[in-house]
Amino acid sequence: MKRDKNLPLTETVYYILLALLEPAHGYLIMQKVEELSAGQVHMAAGTLYGAVDNLLKQKLIQPVQSEDSRRKVYVITDRGREILRQDYGRMHHMIEMTNKIMG
Repeated sequence: MKRDKNLPLTETVYYILLALLEPAHGYLIMQKVEELSAGQVHMAAGTLYGAVDNLLKQKLIQPVQSEDSRRKVYVITDRGREILRQDYGRMHHMIEMTNKIMG
């Protein structure tokens, strides 16, 4: 099977997609990414919104209705879930092979 052109995901994009399994606005996305990465990934607002813009263009996330009109809320799309699954599978395979070879 041919690898999707969006793979491999960067660590930041991977965590953004993971964070958007539930709808979230920008600040919440930044908090979730930091939490999911155990503090390893810190994002500035500019970095987040650049990534969000690219993910929207790639149709990996989409905007959803928000109760607060001042906040844009996003959620992962079905395509985004599939890309996330594929990248998880890719990393899982690498870990299995590393464990097999290194013991």
